[in-house]
Amino acid sequence: VQLQASGGGLVQPGGSLKLSCTASGFTMDYYAIGWFRQAPGKEREGVSCISSSDGSTYYADSVKGRFTISRDNAKDTVYLLMNSLKPEDTAVYYCAAVDHSGCSGYGSLVWAWGQGTLVTVSS
Repeated sequence: VQLQASGGGLVQPGGSLKLSCTASGFTMDYYAIGWFRQAPGKEREGVSCISSSDGSTYYADSVKGRFTISRDNAKDTVYLLMNSLKPEDTAVYYCAAVDHSGCSGYGSLVWAWGQGTLVTVSS
């Protein structure tokens, strides 16, 4: 069972990045998938989540309107499109499988973590 996050990099403020999270060893079809991030010196926080049941989404207030989460079950992949990036978005981003089809309480229901991908927003 593995989750592979990719797509991080260095981007200027106002720029965009698209992260991908691909599953191997299990199918994402039955699980909500969440994105989390951890900035230097800070605790890990939930950023976004997408359910498996009806595709409903959740966003932290800090990214609402700028980030878009989506999933392609045929490819066992979840995406996080990040627009209008700010320096405070700099962090290691992790994807995770949630032990539930919905996103309610997803932060405490993670059963598998990806390895993380670094996003740096700087001029």
